[in-house]
Amino acid sequence: MKIKRVTNLASTIFLSYATLAFAVPPWDHNAQSTWWAIEDTSQEVPLRYPFAECGVGKHQSPVDLAAANINNTKPLSTLAAQYEIDTPTFFNSGHGVQVNTSIGYTGALKIGEESFPLIQFHFHEPSEHVVGGKNFPAELHFVHINEDGRIIVLAVAIDVGDENPLFQTILDNTPHQAEQKNSNASIQFNPASLVPALSQGNLNYYTFAGSLTTPPCSEGVQWYLLSDVITISTDQLEQLKGFYSSNARVPQDLNGRSILSTN
Repeated sequence: MKIKRVTNLASTIFLSYATLAFAVPPWDHNAQSTWWAIEDTSQEVPLRYPFAECGVGKHQSPVDLAAANINNTKPLSTLAAQYEIDTPTFFNSGHGVQVNTSIGYTGALKIGEESFPLIQFHFHEPSEHVVGGKNFPAELHFVHINEDGRIIVLAVAIDVGDENPLFQTILDNTPHQAEQKNSNASIQFNPASLVPALSQGNLNYYTFAGSLTTPPCSEGVQWYLLSDVITISTDQLEQLKGFYSSNARVPQDLNGRSILSTN
């Protein structure tokens, strides 16, 4: 997908995860309860509060699955991770470990008959989505943006268990300094190796309407949370914490939202 064809909404997610060099007010996870009040003093009201949706939005993410009304009776589209081998860029966003796909990358998430190109994926420690208030050790977000600007996030819970070789490659190549990138042309891999199924053609999932989990917390994001998990080793989890720890937003009110499930 060519960046010039991405609409304004799609550009928002690049802004949120610092994949492009836009100037935004500084923020961190320690002050997430007041993200909405952060000011951009170069702007007038209402643009003076670029993260206001973090406080006033009614469809915010993440959520607690145990608090939701889950409907598993409605037929849902098939979910297929049709990712391909890529030569990505390893990026320290200043808020997390992130991998950006190359320009023109054709790997995508297929939902029914629609395909959504994979733009980047990144990690949170601990998980952002919880079950009964319980976090997983970490969570992986695959971010997809269609040419019409629709944003789809595929979330994968990460547990401690067997070592993950691809995750180790990411840890070994991500810069430790914020805002730094590493484009190593000799490293190629398939992001599908981080999807918890040998066959990614028919994944079980939960889905709901939500938002970005970091400023500007823009809504209109459709979330797909996989039922199965992947594992990393205890040592790998500690290495991830060496980059960023507690970079997870707390669960948000459902405000009457239902969650659909294939389970």
